[in-house]
Amino acid sequence: MAYEWLDAYCLSKKGAEKDFKEEWNATRYMLRGKMFAMLGGDKEGRPIVTVKLEPLHGEVLRDRYKDIIPGYYMNKVHWNSLYLEGEVPDGVLEEMLDESYGLLLASLSKKAQKEILEG
Repeated sequence: MAYEWLDAYCLSKKGAEKDFKEEWNATRYMLRGKMFAMLGGDKEGRPIVTVKLEPLHGEVLRDRYKDIIPGYYMNKVHWNSLYLEGEVPDGVLEEMLDESYGLLLASLSKKAQKEILEG
């Protein structure tokens, strides 16, 4: 699998936690119980990571890279999946993970954000 750094990168985010959802056969990266990334597979078992992005940014990335598709089994407007066997540059995936984490962090209360960022 490409992107061997993905697990460590997700867990390096302040407050990030990981669990394994057996019924989905997927590893979830979460912040305060809310998911910002999910590592799993499509119906053929091809490995994918799914992240939340601003809708317009997700559309731009899907147009630019054939290995980025609307979120697999997720809301197709906000979630995007990236095939881990594809050819999307590491920096693009890092930006996607950063954006997803940032969107989730921003959705939390100011108090929760402060606790996470200062904790």
